[in-house]
Order: sequence, then C-alpha cells, then structure tokens
Amino acid sequence: MVFVSQYDSVRRPASWLVLASLLAALLASLLGGCKTEASRSTGSTNVERGAAPANGEVDLAADDGQWVRPAKDLASTRFSGLTEINTTNVKNLRVIATFSTGTLRGHEAAPIVVGNTMYIITPYPNYVYALDLTKPGLPTKWMYNPKPELASQGVACCDVVNRGLVYDNGKLFFNTLDDHTIALDAATGKEVWNTKVGDINMGETITMAPLVAKGKVLVGDSGGEMGVRGWLKALDATTGTVVWTAYHTGPDKDVLIGPDFKPFYAKDKGKDLGVSSWPPDGWKIGGGTMWGWISYDSTSGMIFYGSANPGPWNPDQRPGDNKWTSTLFARKIDDGQAVWAYQLTQHDLHDYDGINEQILADLTINGAKRAVLIRPDRNGYVYVVDRKTGEVISANPYGFINSTTGVDLKTGALQYNPEKATTLGKVVREICPAAPGMKDWQPSAYSPKLGLLFIPHQNLCMDEEGLSANYIAGTPYVGMNVKMYPGPGGNRGVFQAWNPVTGKEVWSIKEDLPVWSGTVVTAGDVAFYGTMDGWFKAVDARTGNILWQFKTGSGIIGQPITYKGPDGHQYVAVLSGIGGWSGAIVAGGLDARDSSAALGFVNAMKDLPSKTTKGGMLYVFAL
Repeated sequence: MVFVSQYDSVRRPASWLVLASLLAALLASLLGGCKTEASRSTGSTNVERGAAPANGEVDLAADDGQWVRPAKDLASTRFSGLTEINTTNVKNLRVIATFSTGTLRGHEAAPIVVGNTMYIITPYPNYVYALDLTKPGLPTKWMYNPKPELASQGVACCDVVNRGLVYDNGKLFFNTLDDHTIALDAATGKEVWNTKVGDINMGETITMAPLVAKGKVLVGDSGGEMGVRGWLKALDATTGTVVWTAYHTGPDKDVLIGPDFKPFYAKDKGKDLGVSSWPPDGWKIGGGTMWGWISYDSTSGMIFYGSANPGPWNPDQRPGDNKWTSTLFARKIDDGQAVWAYQLTQHDLHDYDGINEQILADLTINGAKRAVLIRPDRNGYVYVVDRKTGEVISANPYGFINSTTGVDLKTGALQYNPEKATTLGKVVREICPAAPGMKDWQPSAYSPKLGLLFIPHQNLCMDEEGLSANYIAGTPYVGMNVKMYPGPGGNRGVFQAWNPVTGKEVWSIKEDLPVWSGTVVTAGDVAFYGTMDGWFKAVDARTGNILWQFKTGSGIIGQPITYKGPDGHQYVAVLSGIGGWSGAIVAGGLDARDSSAALGFVNAMKDLPSKTTKGGMLYVFAL
C-alpha cells in the first residue's frame, strides 16, 4: 500500500510567486495569443459595485452576480439565476483572463467573487490571492501566505488539496493543511484571527472548505486513513474561539447526543452507540472524519452533513455497526446538539464514507410538498431524505452497483451482497462501486428551474484483500489492498442529469476518465464541468448535448462558478490543475507499475500521465 508522499518541498517567497504569475501570464500571452486578453471591464461600461456589503451572508446570497462560497448558497445548490450565457450563445465563450497559481498539486477549490474582487486559494501551501476584476488581466490586489508546516504534507491522504474559502461579513475564512482555521480581512488580506484546531502528529489534516452561517465557522478534520477520531467544530466568526465540538465516535456526551435526539429508524436509537457498536476502545481510533460539505437551513437553524469512513478499512478489525461513521447528521447550529442521525453505510466494508454534499430543496412527492435533502452518496444511491425527521423517502442507484442490493426503507439499512464482502486474507474481485464510491467529494448542482440534479461521478470497480493493520499515531492505518479499474462499459466517468422525484436518470454523458470536478448549472439551462484531461465543457442541461468545450493546460478537478463582472456581464471561471486522489499518479509522480499506489487508484489511471500534466491555472471565460 503506497500513500501519496512525495510533495513540493520548496517554500517560495511571495515575491517569487508574484513574479512567477506575471511571467506565466506573459508566456501564456505569447503562446496562446488571446489568453490574457484585457478584461471587458472598461471605464465607460463599468457597473461600480465597490466593496461588499457589511452583512455579506444575507445580502450577497440573493445576488447572482456574486459567488461568496463554493456551494453558492447555504442550501448547496450551485445554481445561478444568471441567463446572459445560455444554450444559444454559449458556443461563443472565449478566454478573457488567466492566472497562474504558482503551485502544482490538485486544484479542487472554487474561486469566489465578492464585489469587484475574485479570491482563490491553492492546494498546500494554501496561498490566498485577491484579484482585481476591474482591470485588464486581473492584477493581484494582495497575496497571503499562511506558511503551513511542511510535515503536514506527509500525513495527508490523497494529495494536499484545499476545497475552497468562504466570504462573510467582511472576512475570508479558510483552512490550512496543518489544521489552522484563519480569518482574513477581505479588503486588505491582513490576518484577523488564526486558530489551531487539530494536530498533524495524530494524523489530522484539513482539506475542506468551511461553512459560515449565523456567526459560526464550521470546520472538520481529515485523516480517516490515519486512525484519527473525527469531529466537527464551530468557531466564533468574530474571535475564532471554538464554541462547540461534536465528535463522530464515542459516548453520547462527546457526540452531542442529548434529550432532543430523535432518529427516525430503530437501528439508530440507543444510548452510547458510538461506543457499544465498536470493539473495546476501537472508537478512539475509528475515523469518522468530516472533510466534505455542510448545508444550513436558516428556517430550522439546523446544519446537515455526513461523517466519513471508519478505520481501518479492514472490517474484520472493527465488528459492529461502527457508529457514527458514514452517518448523516442533523444538528442545531447554535449548540451542535444532534436532532437526528441516519447511518448510511453501517459497518462500512468498502470505504463508502459519507462526506458528500446534501442539497436542500422543497419537492412535491406523491402530491405533497416536502422539505428534503438530496444526497448522491458514495455508496451509489441517490437519497431523498425528509430533513425534519431523517426519514429516507427514496434511495435509488445512479450507476452499476453489486456490492449492495438496495436500501430497506422500513429499517433504513443498506443491504449488503455477501458475495462482495471483504475479509482478511481473501481477494474479492469485481466489487462495484470501487472505494472512491459512485461519487467522491466532487459536488453536484441542482436546478430548481428544471427540477434536475447534475451529478459528476466515476464508474470504477475494484479487487480488495483485507490486511492486518497496526495503529501508530500519525501513520497510515488502512488494512486493505485495493486495485481499481473501469466499471461496466469501460468508461471511467459519467456526467449525469437525475430527477430526484422519479428517482431516475434523465440523460448521461460517458467520459473516458472519472469526472472529478464539481459542476454548476444556470437559469440559462447550461451546466458546466471539467474533465481530468483538461476539457472544460458546457452542456444543455435539458438534453445533455455538449454545446462548447475548451482545452485547459492541465486536468480539471476544481469547481466552476459563474458571476457578473464589474461591467455587468456574465462570466464563468474554473481552476485547472490535476491532482487529488484520482490524479495522484500525475501530481505525485507515482509509478504506474505499482497497482496499489494511491490506495489502488493508480491502477485505474495508468494512462493519465499521457493525457495531461500538472500546473495550477485560473481560467475566466465570457461571451
């Protein structure tokens, strides 16, 4: 088992980076002709928006011209009401600006736009840039270098990525790989507060984008493959003080399960299940981290998110349901107390950890309007869940599954296929989906206009063999030999439109490589996504017809956004830069002959080095 362990070791000074970005822009201009064409924002046409309003969350949420958090809104729809770019004219999109990030690892973040400024964050070493949207070429307003500990790279599973930063009330919030949550003054880049929330010596890192709501900054840890104990913390947005911590394993008092806890299913009821569903002391090193997405319902004051896989992967070492790993939680944002929980994948056999996004929507189901969350899970099912009670309304497969046979809606239990159960010392072949699941972290988008969900995902299967794992703090604690390969049909990726009411696919596009990017959909009925060989594509959201595509300099695993520039026109932006778990063979320079490298992902991606090269670059498009 080989972890991604070869990382950039050179810390570059800020002056070098600025110079590098300028040189890169000049080079792109010389080689690409119009790639650094002046912005269309000229004096006579500018719409002067100035600085963002002080109470950013409320005022900016309704403004489709801006994009203040990776998921666009607190419901995580990634839907924009902008219509200037539509299915008729999207074919005319062209590059109007590029910007080199000066880093070479996987770029999974979304740019954000506040007022006349775009902000981007890079993978380790987590540089933050503020770019001026009012001037040609998007010159840098300021740059911030948090100088994270070098050693954090050595304990990061699956590349040293960062999934984005967030704006709220005049400040930017983000996490660094070495477990710091930082608030910056958005206007100046000056540090407002810096709170250390984890310990890399225990294997903890942070790769998620925080969620900021109701004056709290919500962050969780990564490191399920290091035997860490997962948690979610709420920090005061003004001071950085930790307000509450909810663990995902252990006794109820640690999990913040109290009198108000009312799970829907009997399997999730009982005292201290976070202890009794584990072997003795297993919960202390049992994973259940939180490195994905959180949604917030301001009406109920509740947050919704999923916890990650149990550790180690070898299930023989942790008999029991292993609560509360791979679990969907509903909590009160004020004090973190759990309102309900639903364990999606009990006693996870295949690393189907549950950190994926949950999209909040009101759907009419069987003639009744219901407040739901829609969740395309890693285990391969699209769940529609009543967000007041935790009842699973439907759970339908959105790709080929043979590791399980369905979800029992009466009990809520995932039904395992015993023929695909992994165990110590036995090789089990053709398990579908593979360990990254039907879909990993890459977020979906939902169009309330069309009533459709747009899901970027993979089509991979695997062979698995359980191995004995020994726990040593801060070192890999996996216990599984894995080899992945393409699923049925031979394509490794899919971009898909899904009807969450009928529980059926509307259309899909087969991609050669896993679709590891996020997506965005607009009121112009255009959906955007990227491919790992560098194509950025626009699709008719109603039909799935590809309307436009552009080849970027590296593979795309970032999250596209769309916004309105200072000139009042609509723009689309995305970060290009291969890496992440799926792209580790390129970003980490791994040997294609080692089929178990990157936890078995390299075997499925042997040809990726011939299709793209590494290098982080922002691309901005307009008509």
